[in-house]
Amino acid sequence: ICDATSAAFAMPLPWSKLDVVTFSFQKALGGEAGLGVAALSPRAVERLDRYAPPRSIPKVLRLRDAKGFDRTLAAGSMINTFSVWTIEDWIDAVEWGLSVGGLDALIARTKANAAALDAWVGRTDWIDYLAADPATRSTTSVCLKIVDARVTAMPEEARQALVRRMKALVEAEDAAFDIESHRNAPAGLRIWCGCTVEAADIEALTPWLDWAFEMALAE
Repeated sequence: ICDATSAAFAMPLPWSKLDVVTFSFQKALGGEAGLGVAALSPRAVERLDRYAPPRSIPKVLRLRDAKGFDRTLAAGSMINTFSVWTIEDWIDAVEWGLSVGGLDALIARTKANAAALDAWVGRTDWIDYLAADPATRSTTSVCLKIVDARVTAMPEEARQALVRRMKALVEAEDAAFDIESHRNAPAGLRIWCGCTVEAADIEALTPWLDWAFEMALAE
């Protein structure tokens, strides 16, 4: 079972090992939010045919009917009503992906973006990856932590305030938006390196991050 929300269309998926893959259209391809996908293997369908949950399942999560797997879901029926605009936006996103070279090109774009950010991290002493092990680092939603001693000595609330100030500074310059780390993560940055951005834009962002860090620290 794989939650591929940040991976679909941005990195290779080992389909031969996966029985259930979920993702949403709005993440890697930048589509409108509100529609999710669950890709099921024949083995997963067989399990749904055999397994009857011992408890009530909410309608929006229900994949079975009285006979087993509800096969109308694989023939165009939807669990819940959605906006037609969502579908049109998804079609537009897929057509764009095909126009730039398809899945291989989308993965290559993601790798190039992550490499551009990695080059900056490697030469910058105040920032590092939140995930210490390279094997566990995402190439799409890249999470960073501030390792400067002046910041690590601060209490967590002050570190969070510093990051919020950095975010505000770069947003005021239209350089980047919503780069603050997840609310449940340590104070840091989260940079989108998926296929919908250009490596040149990632490279252009990094001086702004250096500037915002020094400005926020000096205030």
